[in-house]
Amino acid sequence: MARALPRLRHDRNLLLGRARALALVALAGFAALSAPAAQAVEAAHHVLWSVQGRHNTVYLLGSIHVLRPEDAALPEAAESAYRRSGRVVMEIDLGTEMAGGAMSLAEKMQAMALLPEGTTLRSVLGADYASVAARAQQAGLDLVMLDRFAPWFVATTLLQVELAKRGFSPDLGVEQVLASRAAADHKAMQGLETAEQQFAILGGLPLPMQKRFLLMTLDESADFDKEIAELLGAWQAGDTAKLGALLGEEFARFPELYRPLTEQRNRAWIPQIERLLSEDADCLVVVGALHLVGHDSVVDLLRQRGYRITQL
Repeated sequence: MARALPRLRHDRNLLLGRARALALVALAGFAALSAPAAQAVEAAHHVLWSVQGRHNTVYLLGSIHVLRPEDAALPEAAESAYRRSGRVVMEIDLGTEMAGGAMSLAEKMQAMALLPEGTTLRSVLGADYASVAARAQQAGLDLVMLDRFAPWFVATTLLQVELAKRGFSPDLGVEQVLASRAAADHKAMQGLETAEQQFAILGGLPLPMQKRFLLMTLDESADFDKEIAELLGAWQAGDTAKLGALLGEEFARFPELYRPLTEQRNRAWIPQIERLLSEDADCLVVVGALHLVGHDSVVDLLRQRGYRITQL
């Protein structure tokens, strides 16, 4: 079945929802599709913080996972944080993933996206199947080839097609670029969770809810470029209030999805980050940008625990 699917690189963070929801999670995520390719003026702040430990500093960098070649340069503040850090920590251990193994990320994603035996995408979508198939055909996908896969997988596949059309690649995303550099520089790397844990978030949603998020994705896809441009502008300016407000809007629309996707994962990461703050060497933690803004973000939870945090 995997050989029959479009030849796409499945980025573990290309998840969810309506146009803005897709943009938000991937801007936890990815760069805007229609914003200027380069910025002439360095922003006053970035989606980057320093957290003071007892003997070290832990840097928190909000990542964009999918970029175009002209967007791939990191701001100097992030470059400096990387140079100072002896270890790079990401959502998953890309060092291990890059080294290869029994299954690639794409294969793991496909395996976890299979519907239960006897259930098909056509049966899950019911009367909406024809309209979804027509929209998928417009994007260049034959829905028949995806009939064994869950609606969340179909939504992420459609997103990847749209991103690829616009020249975006996970190879140029913040984490992939830093992981490659860390490997070349012999910096230690580790993950906060596994790829399987990430895929299980969407896979754990009831099928009717997965259908809802797929239909929402299609309904608002016309605004995709506009929404992502808005998000990238906020990211480039380090406008955490704007990013937090956008996340709050989507949380209100789809709390069943955003709670496990953001808040619950943030809380699960805090003990691991606190252990990093008890070490001697500086460390760079790179996670999706939306994990670092708003209420109950990683930054907010660390502040609640009394850590001194500065936006750079």
